Amino acid sequence: FFFPNGIAMVVHSGGMLARGGASHATGRVGAPRQASAKGAGRNPRPRSAARRDGIAKTSHAIISRNAPSRVSLDKTSPAKGKRSQIVCHAAQLDAGASSDGVNWKLVFYFVLWYAFNIIFNILNKSTLNIFPKPWLLSTIQLGAGVLWMMGMWVLRLQPVPRITPRLLRVLAPIALFHVVAHVSACVSFSKMAVSFTHVIKASEPVFTVLVSSIFMGKSFSGMTYLSLVPIVCGCSLAAMKEISFAWGGLSGALISNLGTVLRSICSKQLMDEFKEIDGINTYALISAIGLVYLAPVAYLVEGATWSAGWASAVQASGSAAKFIQLLAAGGVFYHLYNQVSFQALTGISPLTFSVGNTMKRIAVITSSILFFKNFVSPLNWVGTALAIFGAYMYSNSR
Repeated sequence: FFFPNGIAMVVHSGGMLARGGASHATGRVGAPRQASAKGAGRNPRPRSAARRDGIAKTSHAIISRNAPSRVSLDKTSPAKGKRSQIVCHAAQLDAGASSDGVNWKLVFYFVLWYAFNIIFNILNKSTLNIFPKPWLLSTIQLGAGVLWMMGMWVLRLQPVPRITPRLLRVLAPIALFHVVAHVSACVSFSKMAVSFTHVIKASEPVFTVLVSSIFMGKSFSGMTYLSLVPIVCGCSLAAMKEISFAWGGLSGALISNLGTVLRSICSKQLMDEFKEIDGINTYALISAIGLVYLAPVAYLVEGATWSAGWASAVQASGSAAKFIQLLAAGGVFYHLYNQVSFQALTGISPLTFSVGNTMKRIAVITSSILFFKNFVSPLNWVGTALAIFGAYMYSNSR
């Protein structure tokens, strides 16, 4: 039988099975007949054999969501003395999933997320090497994202979000902690190797547990607390032999972790209350509000040194055009990797996203070491592996 909502009902002998998505329900139509006296002395066929016969005679129906409802039933007589069976198939797939069960759209998001993040980290560190002004650079990167989204809205490539006072109040703290996390990370990148900064940022679960336990009264499993041990030990070991170690860089990475955790906590209300706003517009609004926060503070902190720093960076780049291209590329890839991560987050569970983020950090650490040819001692490798393993344990214990 065919229904307009995409459900096919197939009739055959044996019993009743209803299937919808991943759920299954079984029911029976009619009652089994009592064995007759005539057949009492015979050896009955095994029930499995009867079921196989019934399945072999299954009637078939084909559904089209876009076609009118219609019935196509190939009548078959059930085996004598056996029960009738009705099988209902709700042939529905998860959004974006293909017939083989793989959500290729989500896979595509993850590939872009990793690729854009790797490119951004290389461009960002290359810029900071000749222009060590992390506050201004962070402002430019947020501004590039805002300009990118304004172009998409003007060209109608992305629907313009409906902005309300309530939405702005919810986004305000998220944007603030996003700015804290980004600027602090840029400060860390300006003082230490990209690989070591990401090793320290792998300690983010420690801040999650501390903040959630102290300020929100949450409790965690024993495995979660146990996973923090290799994270702390790994970061400590990696720091012992790190050539680029600097206290300013270490504090920047730790503050970035705190900002990221607080942003995640505040984002839960946004995701629950404003589900009509997609990930692209969500991050665009966060960038716009964050730019308002950051620009005046950046000028107060670094404004007096921007002119001299700009001249030095132009000289190191070879021309002002090349330096501006480097700044623009870094800003675009910063926006794109964050935008794609927001898009990926809307289609998966927080656990999957956390595991993906851990694996992404491995890719960034490895690529930055290869690109910048940083020396990594055996103790650094052991500490890095231990910290990443702890982060993976934490992700799977939640």
